[in-house]
Order: sequence, then C-alpha cells, then structure tokens
Amino acid sequence: MDIAAAASVFTDPRAYADDARFHAAAALLRRESPVHLVEHEKFHPFYAITKHEDVMSISRASDIWLNAPRPALGPKSKDADRENIPIRSLVQMDDPDHTVYRHVSADWFKPAGVRRLRDRIAALAKRYVDHMADLGGECDFFVDVTSHYPLYVILSLLGLPEEDFPRMLKLTQELFGADDEELARDGDKHAQMAALIDFFNYFQALIAERRKKPTDDLGSVIANAMIRDVQIGELEAAGYYTLIATAGHDTTSAALAGGLHAMLENPEQWQRLAADPSLVPTAVDEAIRWVSPVKQFMRTTTEDTVVRGVPIAAGESVLLSYPSANRDEDVFDNPNTFDVGRSPNRHVAFGFGAHYCLGTHLARLEGQALYAELRSRVRSIELAGTPEYMEALFVGGPKRVPIRYEMA
Repeated sequence: MDIAAAASVFTDPRAYADDARFHAAAALLRRESPVHLVEHEKFHPFYAITKHEDVMSISRASDIWLNAPRPALGPKSKDADRENIPIRSLVQMDDPDHTVYRHVSADWFKPAGVRRLRDRIAALAKRYVDHMADLGGECDFFVDVTSHYPLYVILSLLGLPEEDFPRMLKLTQELFGADDEELARDGDKHAQMAALIDFFNYFQALIAERRKKPTDDLGSVIANAMIRDVQIGELEAAGYYTLIATAGHDTTSAALAGGLHAMLENPEQWQRLAADPSLVPTAVDEAIRWVSPVKQFMRTTTEDTVVRGVPIAAGESVLLSYPSANRDEDVFDNPNTFDVGRSPNRHVAFGFGAHYCLGTHLARLEGQALYAELRSRVRSIELAGTPEYMEALFVGGPKRVPIRYEMA
C-alpha cells in the first residue's frame, strides 16, 4: 500500500467496515506522513491527523481550532447542505455558545447524576441478558441486544415513550448509516437529510409538549432551558435532543458489540474477563478504544499554524482520526492486541478538551453493567458467523455480531 492509497481510507466509507485495511493504512500514515494532506474530487481538501499527541494538542486548543464551519467530514454536497441548515447542536458550536449550551444538561451526565441511574441500568442489563437466554442459545448480539440496551437508557432519560423507541432506533441507523446501502433509507445514500428532518419534526412536538406540561426528565430541562435569560430556541432544543438521542446510544451499542467480537476472536481475553470481575471496567474501556465508534471530527484553524512540521494556513481544516490515534504505537503497548486488563488506557474515543463527550460516565456505566451481567451468566460463547460492520464516514461499528452461547 502506498501513501495515496492509505490516505484514501478517510474518504471511503467501506474502509471503516474493513478493520484490517483501515488500520494498515493508518499505521503507514503514522510512520511516514502523520499530518497528511488529503485531496479528493468529491471532498474539500483536509489534513488527516493520525497521531495521538496531535489529536490531543489540537483538541486542547479550542480557541484556535474551531468546529465551525465544518464539524465532520462529508462530501462537498453535504458541506453545502450544512450551510443552509439553521440548526446547531453542540457538535456545531464553539465558545462562547458551546459552554453555555453544554451547561444545560451537564449535571445529568456528571458522575453524581449518572450514579442515580445505576439501579435502572443494572435492571436493563439483566433484561437484555435474560432476552439472550430466551432466544435459546443463538442470537445477533448487536441486533438483539446492544442496539436496544443503551437506547432504552438514553430515551428513558429524555422521557420519550417506550412505543417510540423502535422509531428512534431506525432513524438513528438511517442517519449514521447513510453511507451504507443496507442501512440508508430506501437504500438511498442521499436520504440522510430526510432522516434528520424526521428527527426534528418529532422533537419539535416534544418541545411543545414539555413546555406546556414540564416533567422531571431531561427532555423538559432542555425544552425549558434559559440561554442568556432567553428561552432556548426550538431549533437549538431540537438539535440538542437529536444529538443526545442518537450519539447517546449508538456509540455505546457499537463499542459493546465490537468489544465482544474482539474477545470472541481472542477467547483467552473472554476467559480472563469471565474469571475476574475486577476486569470489567478495563474491558469496557478497551472495547471503546478498540471500536472507536466516532471515527472523526473536523477542526478548522483560525490562524496560520504548524502541526508536526507541516504548515497549515488559516481557514484550512484537519480531520482528527480517533481510530488511528487509539492504535498509536507511541502511546499503547501492543496497540493491535485487545487486552481486557489494559491499564493505563489513554484512548481518545470520547474526544478531548472542551468537546469531551458529555455521556462518558453514562457509557462506561452501561458497558460495565452489561459486561458484568454477561460474564456472570454465560457459561460458554463463540461466534456463530462472520460479523459485519457499517460503511460510514462519521459514526459506525458492527451491524451484525452472530453468537452462539450457553447460559449458566
């Protein structure tokens, strides 16, 4: 593989569905061109940032490196669409707005807030392992278990009715799976905007309801939030809901299913976890590092700067490659080995700096509850087929993890 072929992985959704191809390419770039200019006819140019240190450094300098106007990589056509959408979530915001809007929900996702959910999350983890038992020893771990479990946690937090959960799951898959013909709406890779519009229409109705009759859920907090002494706008509230309702479950689902896939390909790691409950927290963090469900965010510099000797002019953009940073040989011992006991684990799958993921503590608690339930109740487990992964440029992970098992 040459450098040009390696750089093509960042513009090819199929690369993220092919773990070996992507990580071979990323390793080559880390060695030979860690800050690499990527030029492709369908994309505006950008520099791919592949080293852990550089991802952290750029993320830390949020006064220079901005999310706007290009928060995530997409083709030129989607960049143009984004400019015409009058809706912003935390992903599109920079300071001073970012800090103000982030504060609206921050207390719900701090450790103290998340601890209040411990019993509910443990009960849901048991519910889905019970579901595995009911399925008779064979299931699709992603489709039947992890695609639903974190979804129920986050949508319950927002206060959505359970009968709407399947619709939210489908819309999330259509939004994040827009580059995958199997997941895109009607197989149309250009239908992502339709899914986004459906989200906003749904949440605008929720905003009106929660403003009329507030309850004690996060949905009411967002709908009635005051931003600089003015009630949050409907478009900003709908953007807030959509971010939490999608990223708040899909990334965790992907990490947990991909982590189990890795353990079943390395059965000694599953045996270590099964034998030692103290490894549950490190196993969850390793699953998150391994899958890195958020593949990239973009940053645009406001001034001429230099990254690892490469000059980058004001107005130019970089892609922060989290999967590459999380396999950086300078940071992780044996980075291509899944290690349920890895410690320390300095992964950047939750981002870093001002835009560090709000749901970090919730994702870890969900993962620990499910893996703890699994390791205590599953007597034996193996793959029952070949797992398949999403074709995606932004957020992705498994779409099938078939397993065969015996319950204790």
